[in-house]
Amino acid sequence: MAGAHAISVRVYYEDTDFSGVVYHASYLRFMERGRTELIRDLGIEQRELFDGEAALGFAVRRMLIDFVRPAVMDDLLTVETKPTLARGATMELDQRILRGGEVLVTAQVKVACVGGGKARRIPDVLRHRLGLEIL
Repeated sequence: MAGAHAISVRVYYEDTDFSGVVYHASYLRFMERGRTELIRDLGIEQRELFDGEAALGFAVRRMLIDFVRPAVMDDLLTVETKPTLARGATMELDQRILRGGEVLVTAQVKVACVGGGKARRIPDVLRHRLGLEIL
């Protein structure tokens, strides 16, 4: 994905099922790490968002996942994350997990910015650093 943020993730025994193939829920953790590192690489620490009276977090609201090929123990994977759209309190991202150049998993993710038990507008500083306009 052009312009996507990327991190590497190694598959460990704990990520696999009894057959040595990555358990489907492990991919969710890998993608969460990708989204977290994207924000960190923009110079925004997650702790900064969570602390104080204006504490914010992101909750996955919707995910559409396509499991294309399996990963196995010891694979070195790349998690790509690309923000595509922001609307008030929600942001949409495309994510892929690859082994080398081979696509294993694709996902369209919608996250909601929340604070104090309610939806909150995505902070302007984060939106600008992501290069997204609010629609």
